[in-house]
Amino acid sequence: MTHYLRIFTLTGLMALLNLAQAHAQTLTKDRKPRIIITADPELDDNNSLIRFILYSSDLDIEGLVYASSQFHWTGDGKGTKWFVPNREYARFGLNQCPCESWRWAKGERFIHDIVEAYEKSYPNLKIHNPEYPTPAVLKSKIRFGNIEFDGDYSKDSPGSELIRAAIMDDKPGQLYITAWGGASTIARALKSIQDQYEYTTQWDAIKKKIAKKVVLLPSGDQDDTFASYIRPTWPEIEYRQFSGGPNYGYGAQLRAKPENAPYLTPEWMREHVTTRGALGALYRVWGDGKQMVKGDIMDYFGEAGKTTDELKKMGYVVWMPPQPKDSWLGEGDNHTFMNMLGNGLRAYEAGFYGGWGGGAAARRENVSFGLADTSANAMANALGTMNDQARQASAFPDFFAKAQHDFAARMKWAVTPKYANANHAPMVRIEGPLTIMATPGAKIRLNGFVSDPDGNTVTTKWWQFQVGTYPNKVGITKPDALQTEIEIPKDAQPGQTIHLILEATDNGTPTLTKYQRLIITVRKQ
Repeated sequence: MTHYLRIFTLTGLMALLNLAQAHAQTLTKDRKPRIIITADPELDDNNSLIRFILYSSDLDIEGLVYASSQFHWTGDGKGTKWFVPNREYARFGLNQCPCESWRWAKGERFIHDIVEAYEKSYPNLKIHNPEYPTPAVLKSKIRFGNIEFDGDYSKDSPGSELIRAAIMDDKPGQLYITAWGGASTIARALKSIQDQYEYTTQWDAIKKKIAKKVVLLPSGDQDDTFASYIRPTWPEIEYRQFSGGPNYGYGAQLRAKPENAPYLTPEWMREHVTTRGALGALYRVWGDGKQMVKGDIMDYFGEAGKTTDELKKMGYVVWMPPQPKDSWLGEGDNHTFMNMLGNGLRAYEAGFYGGWGGGAAARRENVSFGLADTSANAMANALGTMNDQARQASAFPDFFAKAQHDFAARMKWAVTPKYANANHAPMVRIEGPLTIMATPGAKIRLNGFVSDPDGNTVTTKWWQFQVGTYPNKVGITKPDALQTEIEIPKDAQPGQTIHLILEATDNGTPTLTKYQRLIITVRKQ
């Protein structure tokens, strides 16, 4: 079903549709964020990468890089023993290291496995979205980074060289680099640039280029290289630490909102994720009988039907109480890329814009991974408290259900060879430019356009995303109509910004949502 704000002649309507299609093509081809993923072989990294790969249609993926962290490192294979104080092998009453490696499987290839599962799914995925990259393209982006030791960036690696080349190239736009594990591979890429240029006449220009171009998207500081090298040496690089968005991490089901809890249950996970082909088969859930590293005393998540005490008797370190078999396990790195998606929120353009990954918070001290009380209940309470604090501090809408619906739809695409047998998100547009200026007291008419590729009914609403610098609410005359009007408040000051969202949701299964964001800058009378 399609809604129009005005009556058009057939010629005019076709012109509008052509304009909308051209605009869509511009967004998908010219505005795809360039992104590099660095990840260690943690359970939730595995799951986050599966979700990420399903959004490769929205992104320009420049690298898929294996990384070490304080939780996972492979060693050099020469018998060298490694120890850093206060790591997990020295907590929980353990005394496991110095050791030759820590929680890294011989022949680890979880990134390769996921890309190969994508390859099996690709014939179906491209039917639903032709923007999906070929498996060959993604395979060409896989590298091993600085994986030998926790926090070691003393030498180059294939992964650091890939990152360095992307940082130094002349492609337009920003380069987003995630750190799902430690940042030693990223640190090495930057250090090699510093080593080459620091004492040359090019150094100032290179530093300015990198500061303008690179955006770092970390999941904490998991090997201390942000604190010890990157921040002190490259203080001008933008560092986005997101908060306030949906909780995708370990323990998301602990104190989840009633409206979100159904999306974390065994029933939902089985129906929409784990039974969905090759990618679903790799997705980790509680009690699935798997381990990333055989004999890993920290990885008890594959055990089903065991109590905390029973798990401890088996030799496991139990830091989170067991959950029902097949229920949500975690995707703790989603917040680093969920704002990169082409859902219309434009969240990648600036950290504070906000989206399905939350909004960028001010830089904060390193995440602490240790607790005085390491019992499962204490850890669960800590996770639950952090979840509550994030909700209370956040002015963001709750995007979790919409994000889960979208994930479920893409998982279904992966196993559905016919376009008509799956749901696809509606198209939504705000007519005219998406950045405008207006004076206090001015009335602005807003016109929207929506359509649905599956012929579903689409409901729309306008709402204010209070991330602009104007601190108060703005009245919207008809928030549920495609044609509406707002008045710029008379107390708005020149230079302040107001963010308005047109949201469109279809009635397919599952329901899917797209957005368009309008940014209004207040100017003098």
